[in-house]
Amino acid sequence: MRILITGGAGFIGSALVRRLSHDAAAELLVVDALTYAASIDAIAAARRTGHCRFVHGDIRDGALLTRLFDSFRPNAVVHLAAESHVDRSLRAPDDFITTNVLGTFQLLSAARGYWARLPAAAAAAFRLLNVSTDEVFGALGEQGRFDETSPVEPRSPYSASKAGADHLVAAWGHSYGLPVLQTHCSNNYGPWQHPEKLIPLTIVRALRGAAIPVYGAGEQVRDWLHVDDHVDALLQVLARGVPGRRYLIGGDTERRNLSIVRELCAILDGMAPRPGAAPHAAAIAFVADRPGHDFRYAIDAGLIRSELGWSPRRGLADGLASTVRWYLDHRDWWQPIASAAPPLWDAVHPGV
Repeated sequence: MRILITGGAGFIGSALVRRLSHDAAAELLVVDALTYAASIDAIAAARRTGHCRFVHGDIRDGALLTRLFDSFRPNAVVHLAAESHVDRSLRAPDDFITTNVLGTFQLLSAARGYWARLPAAAAAAFRLLNVSTDEVFGALGEQGRFDETSPVEPRSPYSASKAGADHLVAAWGHSYGLPVLQTHCSNNYGPWQHPEKLIPLTIVRALRGAAIPVYGAGEQVRDWLHVDDHVDALLQVLARGVPGRRYLIGGDTERRNLSIVRELCAILDGMAPRPGAAPHAAAIAFVADRPGHDFRYAIDAGLIRSELGWSPRRGLADGLASTVRWYLDHRDWWQPIASAAPPLWDAVHPGV
């Protein structure tokens, strides 16, 4: 099977590429613009397998996408290319609109043109999977969960741009018959995640002996999903999902942000004690809250469980511990990022 993966050097995309690289029947074409949050190192081993090709390219380049479709002739597309950090979208929304909305439009246009020229059997088997976020649904109060019937109510430039992309994908499926699938996931964590996100930011700042910032009182609630469980779900949707349908993917592990930070600090106390044995939690610093910060996200993953048989396999305690261990063992990857972009560590607060 030939799969075109956009954003395949990003956090979730690279996890998917690494997984598929172990499948000798899968031939991969990874397209990534290699923005600050991507890492070519994250797919280096996959490229060495010989059945993963990489193209440094931007999904906003429609002509490039058309050439790649015609030369690679994919059976499926997994669309993961996106700008994804809420804080950055609040300060500079331009790239979020052009990449997430206009880039998705260019991808859909190229995919539709290619799909329309396929023989009937190949066209019927073709799939385009758009990977989105639960943030497009807005925020929840203390009760309830998002599901496939939840209204779309984005509340940040980032989530608005993702919602715009989702609407385009749905429209191309409805208007042109393009066989599209959509997923909406909760907060991911795991190896190779850029250290601007809450979990790696906490780990990295703790290891650097810096203050660990927490928005407001840290009361916001998120549902945490290990990236490998997310990849399992994406592969199930790609293989067996019903075109035109969307599936919500969650880890069923709601935690307040402050609780996650404290759990990480406790793990670090055991794996990397501070000098003098002071607890890492002593470095927690409460900072001014993000404007319009959504209070709670939670996902009802009942549809994907019942229809496709997927459920998360990694518990949060084990997932957090293995993630801390990965960052301890891969200082050579994240330390240059910290050194090269000091404003990120001092000015950008946890993006969740």
